[in-house]
Amino acid sequence: MSKKTIGFTTGVYDMFHIGHLHLLKKAKNRCDYLIVGISTDELVTDYKGKTPIIPFEHRLEIVSALKFVDEVIAITHRDKYQTYLDVGYDVLFVGDDWKNSEIFQKLEGQLSEHGAMIEYFPYTKEVSSTQFRTILQDIYDDEALDHK
Repeated sequence: MSKKTIGFTTGVYDMFHIGHLHLLKKAKNRCDYLIVGISTDELVTDYKGKTPIIPFEHRLEIVSALKFVDEVIAITHRDKYQTYLDVGYDVLFVGDDWKNSEIFQKLEGQLSEHGAMIEYFPYTKEVSSTQFRTILQDIYDDEALDHK
C-alpha cells in the first residue's frame, strides 16, 4: 500500500473569493489529504497592520465547509518551518508570487532535508481580498462624503 500524500497550504482567506477556491481545489487534486491553515486575527493584525474583515471563526468555518478540504488548523505564527514540524505535510502549496523569495528558498532547503517539497501555483492576479478591501473603503468614503 502506498503512502498517502499530505498537502498543506495556509492563508488569511479574508473575503473568500475565486482565487482562494481555485488554489484549494488545485491543492486537493495534488494530494490525498489537504490541511489548510487559517491565520488568526491577531497574527494578521500583527504582520499586516490591519484586522481581517471576516472574523477568524467565520473564515475557519467557511474553509472547513469545502468538500475538498480535509482539515483546518489555526495559524498563530509566521514560522513556516515550525509549521512543517507541527503538521508533518509532504507538499506545501503556495502562490508563485513567493517563488524565489529568500524565505521560501530557505524553506525549500529545510523541507528537502525531510523529503517534503513546495509546489507553486499561479497567483490569481485579477482578484484579491486587498483589492476588495480597497473597493469597500472607497465606497464607504464616498458615502461618508455624501452624508456631510
